[in-house]
Amino acid sequence: MTLPVVAIVGRPNVGKSSLFNCLAKRRIAIVDPTSGVTRDRVVSPVSWRDTTFDLTDTGGMGVEDVDNLTDDIERQIRIGMEQAHVLIFLVDARAGLTPLDQRVAEKLRTLNKPVILVANKCDVPEVDQQSVEFYRLGFGDPICVSAQHARNRDKLLDMIQSMVPIAPAPPDPVLKLAIVGRRNTGKSTFINALAGQERVIVSEVAGTTRDSIDVRFEKDGMALLAIDTAGVRKRRSVKEDIEFYSLARAQRSIRRADVVLLFLEPRMRISRVDKQLAEYVLELSKPAVFVINKWDLVKNRITMDQMGEYVRKVFPSLTHVPVAFITAKSGKNVPMLVDLSRNLHKQASHRVTTPELNRVIQDALARNPPPMRRGKNPRVYFATQASTNPPTLVLFCNGKSLFDPPYLRYIEKAIRDNLSFADVAMNLVVQGKNQKGVAKKEAVEAEEAEATRVHPRHRAPRKDSSEPAKGSKPAAGRKPRPRQNPETWDL
Repeated sequence: MTLPVVAIVGRPNVGKSSLFNCLAKRRIAIVDPTSGVTRDRVVSPVSWRDTTFDLTDTGGMGVEDVDNLTDDIERQIRIGMEQAHVLIFLVDARAGLTPLDQRVAEKLRTLNKPVILVANKCDVPEVDQQSVEFYRLGFGDPICVSAQHARNRDKLLDMIQSMVPIAPAPPDPVLKLAIVGRRNTGKSTFINALAGQERVIVSEVAGTTRDSIDVRFEKDGMALLAIDTAGVRKRRSVKEDIEFYSLARAQRSIRRADVVLLFLEPRMRISRVDKQLAEYVLELSKPAVFVINKWDLVKNRITMDQMGEYVRKVFPSLTHVPVAFITAKSGKNVPMLVDLSRNLHKQASHRVTTPELNRVIQDALARNPPPMRRGKNPRVYFATQASTNPPTLVLFCNGKSLFDPPYLRYIEKAIRDNLSFADVAMNLVVQGKNQKGVAKKEAVEAEEAEATRVHPRHRAPRKDSSEPAKGSKPAAGRKPRPRQNPETWDL
């Protein structure tokens, strides 16, 4: 369903992103005093009274981008204005009327669309008088607001509601995909392939995307949501506030998502940043896919099996995560990746019956009984699924410390092989049970042992054995290997 569109336009540094967040009542767009922070169109549905509209934040008109992306930003602004039913022309009441404001006004007159003139930064009524000079722009009386303090927010929303057609709220997406990864792995190209249009700026410049951008699309008649995130850098490389906000929003996007697509560059070695992202996904037990994008560039030099083996070697704790090979630029395998993501969400949302779960676990125990510990035979009395997304399975046994990590991994594998959780993260909880003959002291010791034990799925991945430890020396009698670029690898 297509919603009416309301776009916020204006010169740089008038507070467009602040007003966007104020009207949406969420911190979505990055707010920073640096000119040109917003590059892409950031869109969010806003519901007010009996209607819903898509609110669009655009870049500042006339900004000179430091990465020479001015033409791309202006094109995104133009697309946003052309799609809008109503335009909010935002000006700065404290700074007064500027020549750039007049240039923006000239562009808006050519569109022949309804325009709401809004004077921002009117924190107190006394500042409202300074907006008188904006009458000269020819768009009527300005609405004086303070985006920072939400002053006159309701008044502005009432004005918007009177100018857009009535539309009900759109249905919630059945699947939310977070697109994460290092810089220049093709995330924005993938988003454009899903949207079927130039929804976000694609450039070879590292760090082009800054905001987390929600893009709604449909497949097989179902509403889906893709979240394009900024490329992540090493923490010590994050020197600007803008990059810090981008990193924080990327992590928030992972928390919001139903399935995470971790993009990898096949021409580059898997880096520490990739591992940190994978660890964050693992920590949250999110369904995920390792996406090898730009596969057309290397398919003649390496096979899928070799690349998959490399990924498994680097991420030994994520062997359940599937690996997908796509070329987002041409759209190859993009629909299949969406289908795979829907299947993973279905797995994570599945609830197994208690008798079926107990049958699988008892069969695994009978086939390979656990070793005795402290002179006792470990026993599982009962198992049940406590929740979904992620699937959480609780085993009630005669002692939490009687099952060692290798045996718990064996049980987890048996569950994956026989139930509908083959490709998603699971939480396996071992719950002790005080039975007759079990001393209170032993129960306390078991709880303390469990509290200090780190499950293997939560441990940091082992270092790539192909990379020598920092500061290590070659063995005696051997010639030192030539130093390689840690970021690239010879295909």
